[in-house]
Amino acid sequence: MNGTTYGLDVAKRVFQLYWVDGQSGEVVNRRFGREELIGFLAKRPAGRVALEACGSAHWWARKIAALGHEVVLLHARFIRPFVQNNKTDAADARAIWTAAHQPGMRTVAAKTEDQQAMLGVHRMRALLVKFRTMQLNQLRGLLYEFGVTFRAGRVAGLAEIRGRMAQLEGALPGALLSGLQDQLQRIDALQIDIETLEERIGAWNKQEAACRAIAQVPGIGRLTATALVATMGQAQAFRSGREFAAFLGLVPRQSGTGGKLRLGSISKRGDTYLRTLLIHGARAVLTHAKAPSPWQQEIRARRPANVVAVALANKMARTAWAILAHGRAYQRDYVSVKPA
Repeated sequence: MNGTTYGLDVAKRVFQLYWVDGQSGEVVNRRFGREELIGFLAKRPAGRVALEACGSAHWWARKIAALGHEVVLLHARFIRPFVQNNKTDAADARAIWTAAHQPGMRTVAAKTEDQQAMLGVHRMRALLVKFRTMQLNQLRGLLYEFGVTFRAGRVAGLAEIRGRMAQLEGALPGALLSGLQDQLQRIDALQIDIETLEERIGAWNKQEAACRAIAQVPGIGRLTATALVATMGQAQAFRSGREFAAFLGLVPRQSGTGGKLRLGSISKRGDTYLRTLLIHGARAVLTHAKAPSPWQQEIRARRPANVVAVALANKMARTAWAILAHGRAYQRDYVSVKPA
């Protein structure tokens, strides 16, 4: 597309648009309201609109694409170096426009409405799980102050608490005992809400062919499959599986000078939630695999357990990308061949 390139800085109510007129060479840096911006872009010839991948950016990407424009989403880290002097809306719009013209600039794939909604469900579930853990930890701490201890683990601990309620009635003050019963009810309510969200995640997992395809990879279940597909957006947005693994922070940091390159620990960039799911899935494979692959046996013989888990998570991410990018089915003994 050879049309005009626009740099768009989005906010809640005020939107700054920067572009250079292709015929007159005039530099325009103009502020719009929401409806005014949509009306303006609807009347303009098809062009290229670049904006930062921030809050509401994916909604704007779908909205602007529906108006006939090509949308480019850029990571904020790649835009910041082009902000000159003070940071303002006008300066940000100009920086976005400048970054969009850089050769080889990496972009973020715009998510579909379903993908964005599924990520929202995952975020809600993660917060409820955090609340449940906090409630249970507080319960353990309060009861420990009265010399009462329970087995480790959420399921085992709650079962023991409920099984010893008669004993607790004689060991705890009445006010704390009432609070204990209320706390257990809150934990039960949180568990019901978590299971409801997991049912919705499972339904989307069955509905999406991409989720079913990568769910065949050992260590990738319904949570990881749905989160991975929703986070990736489009597999073609990444040039290789390694680039996708780097996007998730599963590759070593690089530091070099004078021709010497040093590799450190993993970068931990990108989505912490998805990276955690992949690493937990890798640990499950390493722990419960009945027939470990030769690659797993070799790396376990020479590297620590945590390094092995991260390495396997990296391999799982690359495998998932290859399945989605090339439309292949998972093959346990598949050996990739480097193109000539």
